Amino acid sequence: MRRRLILVSAAITTMVVVAFLIPLSLTIRDLASDQAVSSAQNQAEAIAQLIALRAPGADADTVVANVPLGLGEYDASIVLDRGESAPREVIGTPVPVEENLEAAFNGASFRAKVTGGQAIYAPVLLPNSSEAIVVRVFVSDEELTEGVGRSSIILAVLGTALVLIAIFVADRLGRSMVEPVRKLSATAAILGEGNLDARVTPAGPPEVQEVAIELNDLADRIVRLLKLEREAAADLSHRLRTPLTALRLDAEALPPGVGKDRVLDDLDDLDRTVDFVIREARRPAHTDASNACNLTVVARDRVEFWSALAEEQGRALEYISDDAPAWIAIGSDDVSAMIDALIGNVFAHTEEGVDFVVAVATTGPNDVLLVVDDQGPGISADMAARGSSAAGSTGLGLDIATNTARAAGGKLEISSNPDGGGRVAITFPLIVV
Repeated sequence: MRRRLILVSAAITTMVVVAFLIPLSLTIRDLASDQAVSSAQNQAEAIAQLIALRAPGADADTVVANVPLGLGEYDASIVLDRGESAPREVIGTPVPVEENLEAAFNGASFRAKVTGGQAIYAPVLLPNSSEAIVVRVFVSDEELTEGVGRSSIILAVLGTALVLIAIFVADRLGRSMVEPVRKLSATAAILGEGNLDARVTPAGPPEVQEVAIELNDLADRIVRLLKLEREAAADLSHRLRTPLTALRLDAEALPPGVGKDRVLDDLDDLDRTVDFVIREARRPAHTDASNACNLTVVARDRVEFWSALAEEQGRALEYISDDAPAWIAIGSDDVSAMIDALIGNVFAHTEEGVDFVVAVATTGPNDVLLVVDDQGPGISADMAARGSSAAGSTGLGLDIATNTARAAGGKLEISSNPDGGGRVAITFPLIVV
């Protein structure tokens, strides 16, 4: 935008300067020519008047011989016509023989374009004499344009200076407009990255200041809404403790055995999940959790947790890993919730008895890959959309996994495996711990 303002200003100023300089240069050239011609005419008339004043009582040769031809700055000549019996005589600057002086000898004063410049002719009429005298003053082309080049250079310098000044002013004005917009954009980018404490100081044109004020108000409103949402999520999660407590009391009353132990383990896991939801809801931002975990260990733990349900439904659950440490930049609670969401989708969207595989493998010196493969009907685009579900669930499983992957700098991809089932592959960058 700043560059465009400079270019527009330079273009407009250049057009204005050119529009004035071209006519002005032509005017200066015409003025110089007119001034030179006028001076030459005055010189010719002065010489002619001097000859006319001295002519009475003296012959033409004596008068002409005593007239100073250097009365002006231009080359002057005196041409005498003694009639048909004698050739014309020229005193002073030579006159080309091809010039036609008949009109001047007949008493006409005029100027004519000649070779190398212009000539001004002033006739002198001698009373009672058959001789005719013409004063000729020659002005060369260089004299006609004297000073025009210097004036043109001065005008060109002035025009260039005006264009440069306009560019400088446009740059300053553009900066005063663009800099507040750039700061506004930077603040918006910071807000988009999750730093809701960022604010911009209103500056620049009134319209930009209004946008800055509205952006600050929007950020404040987002902070308030997020606070209300987190508090509501925390309150709702906390309210789950009452039915969980009643459910635990009922479970304690069950007869001792494997079933009772499994129910109590599930309740413990549910308690931990509720605690995790409350902590997450009260945390200022998801990306503030600057901890790490070993993906291999967390994935094995979650597979072991889900293996009981898989066995009950007749599913073959296989965990594939080289057991190499794979540290990623996100906490174990987040990764557990992500893997639970992906495995939960398999149980929710495939028939009982459908097998699936969870695999963790390093794909290079800097990346690790988490894959969940199932032998079901595959994952459609509708199922991948946030809030969409074909099995009565919340439809947020893949969205949770996507957000978790992004928080750790990774990427989630949904595709089909060679058997036609669904495949969710998440690539995480490895970190050094």
